[in-house]
Amino acid sequence: MRYRTIGTDPATRREVSVLSLGAMRFGTYTDEATSMAILDRYVEAGGTFIDTSNNYAFWANGGQGGESETLLGRWRRSRGVGDEIVIATKLGARPLAPGTGYVDNAEGLSAKAIREASERSRERLGMDKLDLLYAHIDDPRVPLRETVEGFASLVAEGHAGLLGVSNHWTWRVERARALARSACLPGYEVLQYRHTYLRPRTDLPSELSPDGAPGGAGGDLLSYLREEPDLTLVAYSPLLVGGYTRADRPLEAEFQHAGTTARLAAVREVAAETGATVNQVVLAWLIGADVPVIPLVGASSVTQLDESLAAVELDLTPDQRARLDAAR
Repeated sequence: MRYRTIGTDPATRREVSVLSLGAMRFGTYTDEATSMAILDRYVEAGGTFIDTSNNYAFWANGGQGGESETLLGRWRRSRGVGDEIVIATKLGARPLAPGTGYVDNAEGLSAKAIREASERSRERLGMDKLDLLYAHIDDPRVPLRETVEGFASLVAEGHAGLLGVSNHWTWRVERARALARSACLPGYEVLQYRHTYLRPRTDLPSELSPDGAPGGAGGDLLSYLREEPDLTLVAYSPLLVGGYTRADRPLEAEFQHAGTTARLAAVREVAAETGATVNQVVLAWLIGADVPVIPLVGASSVTQLDESLAAVELDLTPDQRARLDAAR
């Protein structure tokens, strides 16, 4: 396993593995025994960075979520897991009532919601302090300063360490960070967005915005990260839920364009040269990118996880990386 440091403050920064394990389906779609086996294998391989959310996976059973955090709490207690494993969770997108969604009925990011949701997450996870806490989706109903101060108060009280943000427009991230800087408060240091080798269209509306999907790592976000090297990008859905390799998982509409053909040809060519799988080449490309990325991978079996773990040791040559970058 390889590692990198996230965060800048000596009091809160952490060293984590360059491959993060997503626990979104644990406790719902993935049964407890299998989930525990995957977690054990990840730690055995040197993995130290596990991701969840307080609303995972509400869509599985029409509830509000929390099953993933609860299972992770049982795993931590049963294995005696402590501070050596960094657990990241999110708040803000938990439905307020069972059978509803997060688009128009989310808990939001008010100071009250942040405090109450973080308390429940700590209870489910069995943690006094959340290692990394994200704002899951934006909440334009609440003044941004209130959200910034709400998260900062958790850090000041020792209930949260690093702060992160997901699925926000880049300008909103920068505005929040500017507010934090001006008030000498801790701000967002880890950004979690969907990012992969294939390039999505950015002109398609989403359920969150008619202007597109704020959760995608577009050119504006990548440019921002180049100018702010102390920030960390965590890439969710890097393997497009099997879209690179599975005929029964066609690529989503945003990847249905001419450039995808060239990019798929390039990644398959490099996979053939290295003897690796296409998925492993995608993960290796992300980890070694000019804007370094921590891929966040899911797994429904130990075999799937092992494929992703092997990508950490795959070093692409400069020529291979150049060809992958140049494909249009």
